[in-house]
Amino acid sequence: MHCPFCGATDTKVIDSRLVADGHQVRRRRQCIACSERYTTFETAELVMPRIIKSNGNREPFNEDKLTGGIQRALEKRPVSTDDMEKAINAIKTKIRATGEREVSSNMVGNLVMEALKELDKVAYIRFASVYHSFEDIREFGEEIARLEK
Repeated sequence: MHCPFCGATDTKVIDSRLVADGHQVRRRRQCIACSERYTTFETAELVMPRIIKSNGNREPFNEDKLTGGIQRALEKRPVSTDDMEKAINAIKTKIRATGEREVSSNMVGNLVMEALKELDKVAYIRFASVYHSFEDIREFGEEIARLEK
């Protein structure tokens, strides 16, 4: 790792600790040449499967799409950012755990709905209404009735 201050390549790690629920390592480093200290974050780079859309198109997994959909559903709801990030990490772990090179967007949508059902019922209904393309109030009522069971 190059020192961001002087560009030297010789640095030493002073302190390491886990952050982000153990999915990331925070390291304090010190440059041997100029003695400046700085922080780096290390995460594992894991390959996510491709997503097969309902129209048959294939595209790379896009974490921003996943996060955006969950954030829209949880907008103005009393759910912490930490809980939302845990749910996103759990969804990604389940997708990777399939061991498949490609997974259907339907499977991803169902995983999101399961996570939202646990986090916040209103967010679940919001997401379900868009995901299932509800046409009228009757479909909302049916989904709420299923949720109450």
